[in-house]
Amino acid sequence: MNHTAFKERIVFTPGGKLWGVLAGFLLILGLVGLFNYLIHGVEVYNVHRQVPWGIQISTYVFFVVSSTGLCLVSSLGHVFGIKSFEVIGKRAIAMAIFTILAGFAVIATEIGHPLRMLVYNIISPNLHAAIWWMGTLYGIYLVCILIEFWFMMRGDHRFAGYLGLAGFIAGVAAHSNLGAVFGFLDARPWWHGPFLPIYFILSAAVTGCAIVLLLFAHRYYREKMPRNVEETMHAIGKLFCLLLGILIFFEIWKVLTSIYGAPPGKYEAMMALVAGPLSTSFWLFEVLLGMLIPFALILFTKARSFSINVLAAASAIVGIFFMRYNLVVAGQLVPMRPDVHRVGPDGLLSYFPSPTEIGIVLGGIGLCLLMYIAANLLFNLDDEEHPSEVESLQTNSCS
Repeated sequence: MNHTAFKERIVFTPGGKLWGVLAGFLLILGLVGLFNYLIHGVEVYNVHRQVPWGIQISTYVFFVVSSTGLCLVSSLGHVFGIKSFEVIGKRAIAMAIFTILAGFAVIATEIGHPLRMLVYNIISPNLHAAIWWMGTLYGIYLVCILIEFWFMMRGDHRFAGYLGLAGFIAGVAAHSNLGAVFGFLDARPWWHGPFLPIYFILSAAVTGCAIVLLLFAHRYYREKMPRNVEETMHAIGKLFCLLLGILIFFEIWKVLTSIYGAPPGKYEAMMALVAGPLSTSFWLFEVLLGMLIPFALILFTKARSFSINVLAAASAIVGIFFMRYNLVVAGQLVPMRPDVHRVGPDGLLSYFPSPTEIGIVLGGIGLCLLMYIAANLLFNLDDEEHPSEVESLQTNSCS
């Protein structure tokens, strides 16, 4: 199928237009939130001195996790030579670019002077700061995947592979360093330690598998999926299930080590998740929607049903979004000093995102969707070396 026919069948259909309208509406909400922030300042956010990181930080983490995960999954094909995974390359890398750009857009509304940050990141680097390395490594990663996408669109698979390898290394380094931004904070026992850098890489791979399944569900919702793509989706479904199982194992031991012996700081934060103000977000969204339901759906169907795999992926994405929120917020609810004001009867601080913060987050999601819709209009994101069954049938009928 040529690119013009694809746009007619996917982008300009009623369903495609509905996605565009939804993305545009979300972006408008984000612009309203941004305008309110620019007029009134940080007072429109519900973060405060004791809980300085809110939903914008967790959404940034969600987006960059998604970007790294897409890079990891796509690299299985054009970097590590697993032939069946090559069909996801261009679409996955394109979405990796859009998710990290959306993440940068969201966190820019949380940083007081983002332009100043960019300037001083270059002229006054602090090599001892994990957060400086995070920004620098993600910048290198973005440049690598942008050039990689350019080579892929030109059909230069050799140099795309080289840039893919560079992007893979930069992505793993940047994402593990993102975990270190939290893990190095010894004043916050909930985050401190070597767990988060490893956990972030694992959860990134889970997120990447889920998004790939959703991307190809959108791509082939109006036509029959080619056999080679169907086989790849089956393989990704199995990989998704395996990684979910490992993630559940990690989560179980995170809970046990945070509760057993009641380690100061960790215990209180975990109890805020298990039986405190974040319990609904933890049990319903993170545990049930984010891990158990997707794992059970794919395990019982053995990843044979693409529609079930997509349902599991959608459930996991919602759950993983709240997983990031729980991780960021729970680590701050435990007061660092006993005389801190704002502490409730349960001995914990409180935080709930304001309408402005929620609007900005929704705007980031809308921006990401709009960029993906625009990419479908501008580029052919299908694998050119594996024509669809529809084309093959048309060719045979003409001959």
